[in-house]
Amino acid sequence: MPHRQRNMLHVSLVALIAVAGLLAGCEKGDQPNQSDKPIDNKDGTSRYTIVCTVGMVADLAREIAGDRATVESIIGASVDPHLYQASRGDIVKLNEADVVFYNGLLLEGKMEDILEKCGGVAVAAKIDEAKLIAPPDTPGHFDPHVWMDVPLWQEAAREIAAHLSKYDAAHADEYSANLETLIPKLDRLHAYAQKCIATIPKDSRVLVTAHDAFEYFGRAYDIEVRGIQGISTESEAGVRDINALVDLLVKRKIRAVFVESSVSEKNVRALVEGAAARQHELSIGGTLFSDAMGAPGTYEGTYTGMIDHNVTTITRALGGDAPAGGMDGKLSVAKD
Repeated sequence: MPHRQRNMLHVSLVALIAVAGLLAGCEKGDQPNQSDKPIDNKDGTSRYTIVCTVGMVADLAREIAGDRATVESIIGASVDPHLYQASRGDIVKLNEADVVFYNGLLLEGKMEDILEKCGGVAVAAKIDEAKLIAPPDTPGHFDPHVWMDVPLWQEAAREIAAHLSKYDAAHADEYSANLETLIPKLDRLHAYAQKCIATIPKDSRVLVTAHDAFEYFGRAYDIEVRGIQGISTESEAGVRDINALVDLLVKRKIRAVFVESSVSEKNVRALVEGAAARQHELSIGGTLFSDAMGAPGTYEGTYTGMIDHNVTTITRALGGDAPAGGMDGKLSVAKD
């Protein structure tokens, strides 16, 4: 073997051993803090660290933990969690975190072994299975996109509050109070979504997106949903799937389809081209947030802003009635 190849192999083995060592150190399990004393962290403060996978989980954790914790997500905006692979830096963060939260239900498919070894809490895993959607093409697995149904996502918030109340029992009343403040806000968001989607003419109430991330949304807000790909972006859409959707769009005279911030828009563009070949004018109605929220620091970078943006964009593009600025006029990327 050439000297350069031996060196590269040695470096790769060293890296693998280092990651394996970090992963082994991650096996800390679920050890709640039951003390009545504030938690003392490595930096000498009473703030602890929560590391989450996706932004939707992190946003709930921030709302519920309040000033008691620093919350970070490792999968950034516009990044597909289905395909994400943990870096060495991610494993270090997970290993050093006091609490780890993730969605579960195989959303973070390539990371779930690591997250389990790090004592992570899957916030969607304890939702009553009767409320979950089990797609026929993925037997034995549930659709993980539960945050698209606002009342269902409240159950994830309750799971976070319950875990933090066990971990930091001295401040359990605070976590409970923060949850009780959050729930009415989410109820209001849910009511806004119901009201807006209901204004779309029934024949036009068809949501077509890049992949099946909106089934819970469709069930909660009474809109027919069609995804080009399956619930995971690892699945492929065939020519037959594209043609079948074009047939639907032309027959129903649907005016818009939607791209997603974390998924390639190639297949959606193919729908527009296919409809044009059939003399049907079809537009891109906007970019929706599916597996990731908007940019950090923006309104769309919060869970409320994410859902508000999606509801408002879908409603306006499909002929319904919604204010351009969304529920409270905060949207920065609303479609005019």
